[in-house]
Order: sequence, then structure tokens, then C-alpha cells
Amino acid sequence: MSPILPQGIAPADFEKALDELVGVVGKAWVFIDEQPLSSYRDAYSPLADDAMLPSAAVAPDGVEQIQKILAIANAYKIPLWTIGTGRNLAYGGPAPRKSGYVILDLRRMNRILEVNEKYGYALVEPGVSYMQLYRHLRAIGSKLWVDPAAPAWGGVMGNALEHGAGYTPYGDHFIMQCGMEVVLADGDVIRTGQGALAGSKHWQATKHASGPQFDGMFTQSNFGVVTKMGIWLMPEPPGYKPFMITYQREEDLEAIFEITRPLKVNQIIPNAAVAVDLLWEASAKTTRRHYFDGKGPLPPSIRTRIASDLHLGMWNYYGALYGPLPVIANNWKIVEDALMSIPGAKLYLNRENDPAWDYRVRLMRGEPNMTEFSIMNWVGGGGHINFSPISAPSGSEALAQYNLIKRRCHDHGFDYIGEFLVGWRDMHHILMIMYDRADEAMRKGAYDLFGLLVNEAAEGGFGEYRTHLAFMDQIAKTYKHNDGALWDVHHRIKDVMDPNGILSPGKQGIWPKAMRALS
Repeated sequence: MSPILPQGIAPADFEKALDELVGVVGKAWVFIDEQPLSSYRDAYSPLADDAMLPSAAVAPDGVEQIQKILAIANAYKIPLWTIGTGRNLAYGGPAPRKSGYVILDLRRMNRILEVNEKYGYALVEPGVSYMQLYRHLRAIGSKLWVDPAAPAWGGVMGNALEHGAGYTPYGDHFIMQCGMEVVLADGDVIRTGQGALAGSKHWQATKHASGPQFDGMFTQSNFGVVTKMGIWLMPEPPGYKPFMITYQREEDLEAIFEITRPLKVNQIIPNAAVAVDLLWEASAKTTRRHYFDGKGPLPPSIRTRIASDLHLGMWNYYGALYGPLPVIANNWKIVEDALMSIPGAKLYLNRENDPAWDYRVRLMRGEPNMTEFSIMNWVGGGGHINFSPISAPSGSEALAQYNLIKRRCHDHGFDYIGEFLVGWRDMHHILMIMYDRADEAMRKGAYDLFGLLVNEAAEGGFGEYRTHLAFMDQIAKTYKHNDGALWDVHHRIKDVMDPNGILSPGKQGIWPKAMRALS
């Protein structure tokens, strides 16, 4: 058995609880030994190796087993940390918020319950991955597209619940969510929207029902365990035109997004428009050590050489057009004239033997793949953590963020590796802080850099939409309007819905009453 125990739980009581969990799911699905538990840690954490380790894990196969597990957790006051099938890399992986929690692993619940071709949706459980859903749609001859996040192993449900994004016109995954089934901390089961109507045939067709809409309350929270979720799927369009434009100067970023904003708001470019920096793009094809073996950020001369060798810009812009060919042709003229107006811009409609191009083209047409994880090879050692501020799609804000964050990265000895993604009226800025996790100085530097960026971004009016486990409390405290009134509401809801505090304590900085003073 793991030597780690949940805080405040006596060893004898924990043994009894584990025996009861075995009675619910079977011995094969309760994990207490070091080897199976090692898969529930953050392999790339900026924290010490002994931080955020589970005491055990339990893997139910359905709602009834979850209800029984929750009853046991309530009886013994055991904290559970709920995970689905995705790896959550760069944000804490499958690790718990604090050491000693029991992982509630929902990966066995991996059924695709329905695909509706007529209305364009699927109903899935938490263990369904993008690749699984994609292959299922192909196997049944469906003409519906998945909208995957970057990694094919990502969870359809988990990514939507974490406010994740993809690259087709259906890229805002929570907006495309419709209808949830949720098990509350006391074991009660609810269905949101039209699912609350007995015999409803429209649970995944509309979000709306009589009364308040609660789906959002179960995203990035610890108010319940989501066991079913509807997701809208995009019908295959009659035409698809991907494109890439390279821009030669870092300061072009401002003009890029001033041009992009009206194209996105008016849906001339209907999918997520992405500006990817030089090193993120280059990492699909080469490594840092191939060009430079020194410490600190790459010198400008090396960056220029990489751009020349790989035919890249300082910014590399991807987008796509969809629909009937005459519509694409008409909109393409608008897009081309606008985006090619920046001096030095170079357009590509195809790039031979370019894995980064192939990766983006596949993502933008709903094909899950794993190419982006080649970025892990950029510095070696695999360590990475994502800093993810959001803003409006403003060119000046994009450039201000870039200059601030790049400067701080360089101050701490790191390369800037990032991308900007515009959904509709929002802009996500994803910074990938890459480090060799075996290098203690680099790991600490990454941690310190991240904490600094959180505070400086908040001072500039930029909040994060998603974060690593280690920074959830810090980021929660940056949302401090009216003395943190929003998080006060979160805690009031937590105290009513989960009085024993068993569900994912500390998730997004939301703590049960008994643990609040310790957070």
C-alpha cells in the first residue's frame, strides 16, 4: 500500500475504506501499490518529485459504482480527485491537487452512447478520447467531424470541462457542449437542460430549458462528477481551403491581429486563427541543440538562421475556409487581400515534407494526431508548463503581452515559445515554458517565471483561463473584484453541495470549509 495517507485519515480507517472500494469495483480496479500509482503523477511538474502524489486510485465503470464510491468517501471523509482520459500535460497531468487524495479515475467509462447524424451531435462518457470518437465516426460512415485539441489522446469531455479549444469552426468546446449528466457529492444524479424532462428527445439539440442553466457550474469546478456530455459535431463541408502565411518581423504581430479581428468577428475566417512563433513551429522539425548548445535564450542571429533554413517567419499564421466552393472563392479574395497586405508576408497553400504544415492541416479538418508533442524534444528532458492568459483579439494587446512575456522568459534564461489563437471575440495566448526537468535550476526557474507572469499579467488586466495545479490558488486570488466576491460565491456553493469536501478539494482554488484555512 502507498505510504501516503489522506490528511486526517487514520491508517486503519483508510484500510477499511479501501476494502469497501474493492467491494464496489473489484480488486483489479483499486490501485494502492507504487507501480500503478506512478501513472497518476505529473511527469513534467516544476515541483519536487514528492509533491502531489495520490494515496490510491479507484476506477469505476458506471454511475452506480460512482454513487457507492461517493458514499464511502463521505463516510470516511476521504478526498477524491476526479480525472478522465486526457493526459492534461502542462497543466498538472493526472496528479491530485494535494498529496494523499484518492484518484477517481473515469477512464473505464469510455462509451460513445449516441451519434446523431441528423442533428449533428454525440453523447459520450468521460473516458472517450478524440481519436476514439474520430475512429468511431469513420467506422460507421458518419459525415460528422470531431474538433480535436492538439493531442489525439485528449478527452472529449475533459477538454470541454477545462474550457479547452480546437481548430475547426467548432473550436470553442464548451460552447459546443450540450447537456450533462452529473453525480453530485451526495450521490444524487441530475441531468441539465432538456435532459431533466422525462422522455426528452432533445437533450443534445438545445442547451435551454425552464429555469437557470447550470452546465457551466460543472466546468473547472468541484461541484459534481460529470458522467455524460453531449457535444455538437460539425457536418463535413463541401469544401476546405487551409492556408499558411509567414511574417518576417516580430512586431508584425500587432498588424496581424488588427487585420484578423474583423475577419473573425464576421466569420470570414470561421475557424481558430493561429499565429505560431518561430520556435514552436521549428520544434516539429528540429531541436535547439542542432543550432545552439549555449545557455539562455537563442541569440537573434540563430533565430534568423532557423527561419531561413526552415522557410519560416517570426510568426506563422494558420487558418482555413470552409463551405461551398463559390463561397470559399469569394471569401478567399477578402482574406488574401487583407492578410497579405503586411510587407514581407509569404503565402503557402501547400508545403511539401513539412510535418508542422501537415499537422495543422489535419487539425483544421478535424483529424486528431500527436505531431505537436515533438515540441517536447526542443530542449530535452520533457519539462513543460503552459501559461495561458486571455484577452480580446487586439493587435496592441497581443504585442504588449508578447513583449512582456518574452522579456520575462529571457530574464529567466528561457526561450519564448508560444502561439496566439483567436476564437471569435477572444484571444488565447499559450506560452510553453520548456525545461529539462532533471535540471533543478531550470525547473525552479520555470516555477518562478510562471508565478511572476501570473501577477504581472493580472496587473495588466489579463487573467488565465486554465492553469497548472500548482498555481490554481494564486490565479484564483487575481480575480479579486469586490474582495474576491466571485470565489466567495464558489465557496458558498461548495459548502452546500459538498459539505464534507470530498470532491476535488482545491480545484481551481475552490476549497471546502475544513481545508480553506490551510490553502
